[in-house]
Amino acid sequence: MEYQSNNSSNSGSAEVNAASDSNNRKPSTAQQLIRENVQYLIEQLEAGHTEALTAFLDAMAHFHNYSFGNVLWIARQRPSATKVAGMRTWNELGRRVKRGEKGIAILAPMIAKNRKKDSQKSAKDETDPNKSALLGFRRVYVWDEAQTEGAPLPALGETTGEVGAYLDRLREFVASRGIALEYSEGIAPALGISYGGKIALLPGQTKAEEFTALVHETAHEFLHKAERRTATTKTVRETEAEAIAFVVSKAIGLNANTSASYIQLYHGNAELLMESLDVVQQTASVILSGIETEESVSQEIPDTQFSAADAVQSAA
Repeated sequence: MEYQSNNSSNSGSAEVNAASDSNNRKPSTAQQLIRENVQYLIEQLEAGHTEALTAFLDAMAHFHNYSFGNVLWIARQRPSATKVAGMRTWNELGRRVKRGEKGIAILAPMIAKNRKKDSQKSAKDETDPNKSALLGFRRVYVWDEAQTEGAPLPALGETTGEVGAYLDRLREFVASRGIALEYSEGIAPALGISYGGKIALLPGQTKAEEFTALVHETAHEFLHKAERRTATTKTVRETEAEAIAFVVSKAIGLNANTSASYIQLYHGNAELLMESLDVVQQTASVILSGIETEESVSQEIPDTQFSAADAVQSAA
């Protein structure tokens, strides 16, 4: 099922209108989709429209199982989107797309089994005839919940601003990764510190504050070990961790605050920006996968992951 569930409210980021030629022209490849939307994001940042970057991070929170390219595309076409699905899925959920609503275009992979005839196979051809192969991508359309009407949606993983069981799951996830967790008054005024293999948190925080701080420091644990193509500064790594905490916190329903400091991920360096956003998406996705219950993981249109680094060279 294509339904992507998330019960957090949108932060009110400004709507960013996509260029009409981008909506009407079909990208030939997933990499081209990334290149076009990366260029658009850079143009918005250079024009001082930082809400475009916030909208993208917001889309990460809502659609963390979608590919990098499709998250970019959804955020560009409809920054306010929170739950998207195809028309058939909405119908199955008892809802109908409102008349006149324009679909949100995404790319879906075309998968088929190898049907090469025996007469066409060479002696060296050891291809499994039952193995599926990616033939390419096709444009499909989804619609946001706000574009539909009908039966109310089931509340999956609803938190309404409360951490609920997610804090305990996050602690378990941290322990499963071999990371020690302790509480110490001595780190004040810091809310948390990552030591590489150990995280210290300031005691006395609310559960929501502790959750966000623990995600932030867990992100640092991942960032310490990541191999990077581009040299990063402490400021960039801190901003990446802040962005990861924003995405994960908002994904579980916390009212995460947006921050203009995300602009620090970009200082005229397109390659560093896309590498950072790629790291943010992948790290947030790993953490969210580790703390979600099976019931809260929704199925959606099959999506193939593509790294931003594969396309960034043509975006600058």
